[in-house]
This record gives sequence, structure tokens and C-alpha cells, in this order.
Amino acid sequence: MPEKIDWEGEIISVQPRTRVWRYLTDNRSHFHIGYNLFVNGESSDGKTQFVVAISEKQQQGVGFRIGDVVRGTAWTKLYPEREFADYNRAGALKRISEATGDDEAPAPPWRVPVPDMQTYEDRGARMLSLSCWKKKCFQCAWAAMSNVEIAWDIDRRKSKYRFESFCYGPKSCKFYNMGKVRTVPYKGRGSSLDTGWLDDLCTEGRCWDD
Repeated sequence: MPEKIDWEGEIISVQPRTRVWRYLTDNRSHFHIGYNLFVNGESSDGKTQFVVAISEKQQQGVGFRIGDVVRGTAWTKLYPEREFADYNRAGALKRISEATGDDEAPAPPWRVPVPDMQTYEDRGARMLSLSCWKKKCFQCAWAAMSNVEIAWDIDRRKSKYRFESFCYGPKSCKFYNMGKVRTVPYKGRGSSLDTGWLDDLCTEGRCWDD
């Protein structure tokens, strides 16, 4: 059962928290549901590195940035296979100390205050290699690790779950790498392949440098 915990630490990344629904390669729908705070610190259940899910309203109210030291409460996750963040339903959020300006650092990566959910929705996402997400892109405001639900047997409403990395940044970014083709399994047939053509559809509304 979920357990309420206390946590405190320094934010090392702020990324959009998204859910992606996949069905074969005909549909890849992105839902933007808040933000993930990646934290180095301490939690009452013993973690020293963890991810806290917060709402858009909470982010807009405080404006968390990389380098802020924050404390709060949260709940452990009920479905570990569906939720990337370690903790959700965050509350009692308080910024103990504020980051000392990093907004002028050269980009990429873009270490800037994260935009609102509508901005991510409007920009659309491309698949991002896991190695890029873990290294060069980890602190970028355009990087995201998504909770992915795959409609494995749509008639019986059965799903499979996994996590995938995506990028909302400019198409011209020198760090960008799509990574491996992603498989989309379905019951009773071989996996379909997402080779990146859906990326073009998702981002067709913006130019090379946007």
C-alpha cells in the first residue's frame, strides 16, 4: 500500500511528467499531466536520489528550478510499473533555498524554467535515445521520461507498461539522437516498429530551429 513520506533535497532536473498511449504504430498520444522533480537528498523511506511528481499548479505557484533546495511530503507509488516517479501526490512543498542563477548558461541543454503544459502540448515530442536522456539532455527543460501504456489487447482492454524518453526541443539541437527503433507489441502478432515517422507528425507545426 502507498506510504506517506517526508523528503528534502536539491533539485537536479525539472522535466515534464507525461503519459503516452501507444497502439501499434497508428497512434501515439501524449498527455501532459504535470512535472517531475529529480532530487538529490533524503527521504524518510531511505532514498537519496528520487523523483517527485508535482502538478502544474504547484510548479506555477513556486517555480522550482535546478539548484533549489526543497522539502515536502509525498506518497509512494501504488503501481510501480506504470509510474516513473518514485513519489506522487506531493504536498507541503517549501523552497528552503533558491538556486543562484543558472539561466544564462549556454544551451543546449536548455537549463531554463520549464514552460507550462500547453507549450509542451503545442510543440509535440520526438523519441529521444535513453543515453542522451541520461547524460547530455538530463537537465534540459525539453527532455522527458514518459509513462507509456501500450494497448496490447484493445478488445479486452489489456495493456502493457514501460517508460520511454522523449524530446520537445528544437529539431536543430546538436545533442539530439532518436536512438533505437521502438517496438510496439500486440497480442497474437509480431511487434510493430516505431521508426520515427510519428515524430514528424507530432512536431509538424514547428520549424527546424523552433
